[in-house]
Amino acid sequence: MLMPEKPTGERKMEHVRLCLDEEVNGQGVTTGFENYRFRHAALPEVDFDDVSLLTSFLGFTLRTPLLISSMTGGSKSTGEINMRLAAAAEERGWALGVGSVRAAVEREELAPTFRVREKAPSIPVIANLGAVQLNYGFGIDDCRRAVDIAGADMLVLHLNGLQEVFQPEGNTRFGGLLSKIEELCKVLGVPVGIKEVGWGIDGSTARSLLNVGAAFIDVAGAGGTSWSQVEKFRNMDPVRRSAADAFADWGNPTADCIVEVREAVPSAALIGSGGLTNGVDAAKAIALGADLAGFGRGLLGSAVTSEEALDHKLAQVELELRTAMFGIGAESIAALKQTDRLVKRF
Repeated sequence: MLMPEKPTGERKMEHVRLCLDEEVNGQGVTTGFENYRFRHAALPEVDFDDVSLLTSFLGFTLRTPLLISSMTGGSKSTGEINMRLAAAAEERGWALGVGSVRAAVEREELAPTFRVREKAPSIPVIANLGAVQLNYGFGIDDCRRAVDIAGADMLVLHLNGLQEVFQPEGNTRFGGLLSKIEELCKVLGVPVGIKEVGWGIDGSTARSLLNVGAAFIDVAGAGGTSWSQVEKFRNMDPVRRSAADAFADWGNPTADCIVEVREAVPSAALIGSGGLTNGVDAAKAIALGADLAGFGRGLLGSAVTSEEALDHKLAQVELELRTAMFGIGAESIAALKQTDRLVKRF
């Protein structure tokens, strides 16, 4: 029996609640970062105050190599979260992704919940849409509208096939998407990237996407939120609720994805996200090959709590990242990328 489709904004509020209140991490799968450690440099030959997080990404200069990953929007409450995230990202020099702008494209009254540019005038902003919507009537103009609503510098299309299977309102026609992604990349006029939502992008898939014009890849690997688990809590179909548990350990660990994509496409603009919890994880992601390290649900609780709590969390991640760099004698992000002090545990 088909479930009645809930308005997209209402669904986003449910997602936020579930991510905060329920156990929605993948089970039996990790990010893979625990398989690596930095070899401490007792004599780093670097002054801590000189350690710089300055970096660049697709022509944008950033004060940090850090990204607030796409999370939410589409209702009054989630719009307030977006504005708080935007202000914090601007204050600290993080890049910013917004949640899927589909709700605002479909319903104009929801557009203000994604209009983050006034809160974040100088940082890169990434609009977001589900890639599968290209098979459900979304065209080039709709994608441009999403970019315009967010005042975005680029667009990321998310790949979330397993989530759609278990989502009561799921859209599962993923056939033929690559050619539509190629068409969009050719004509949109801003960089188009591709991200997963927590199951990871492997090297061969990344190569295929970059070959058709994708400007960047966000691996969004396993080890953090499992969206099959999130949707399990929303789905009233007993068969699908039970089946979702079989996929609790599904996905490619984030660390493995970063290594594999960097090896497959050495020149790719690459974001490492998926289950990162602190600045040491970010340092490992960058040392493994990522250009930016993305944080999602780990920031959500602070973003809901207060501006002060969110700023505290972002500052903590930055301090952890700078301290990890100091601890291995890496004075810059370029030096962190080239370090030989990240080794596999045995």
